[in-house]
Amino acid sequence: MTSPQITFTPETLEQQLLQEDALLRGHFRLSSGLHSDTYVQCARFLRRPDLAAPAAAELARRIQEAGLQPDVVVGPAMGGVVIGYELARQLGVPGIFTERDDAGQMTLRRGFTIEPGQKIIIAEDVVTTGKSTNEVARVLTSLGAKVLAVASLIDRTSGKADLSFPNFALLPVTAATYAPDECPLCRANIPVVKPGSRPDKAFS
Repeated sequence: MTSPQITFTPETLEQQLLQEDALLRGHFRLSSGLHSDTYVQCARFLRRPDLAAPAAAELARRIQEAGLQPDVVVGPAMGGVVIGYELARQLGVPGIFTERDDAGQMTLRRGFTIEPGQKIIIAEDVVTTGKSTNEVARVLTSLGAKVLAVASLIDRTSGKADLSFPNFALLPVTAATYAPDECPLCRANIPVVKPGSRPDKAFS
């Protein structure tokens, strides 16, 4: 059965994130080590194919309107796997993913390969600082590929990520971030949680 077409707008995406409990407010420790009052748990959004497909279609439209023609979409595990696959499907190209090896280094595994000269779109669920995106880009460029852009559902940096390529993001999310020793939420004794694939505490 074909899902009904959902017209994309940033407001629609934000509403869907809220409805799926994917946009969280509280006191969070991010993978970067920073603390924040906001966390986007995109896995709760991406579990819904009827929501993920229209979002990926809008990313694909923006990429194509920019005249970019990727050969491969690479979505780093875990957050980029689902949106990377759906974006690749929308663009009509292969979709693969990077993951960390036993030493914690991002790499290609499972027989995935990149050929020199291939043009890549990196797919992310959330660009938080740009650090992990740049890490994936370095892996790909070391193999001779050219990174055209990153495509993400959420940009938490408001366009301030230190990237050397365009960032196509569907929704900017303004969030306060703090160094742990300067965090007012810590000073207020609000418990901190680390959401994501390896949480310190489970959400109730």
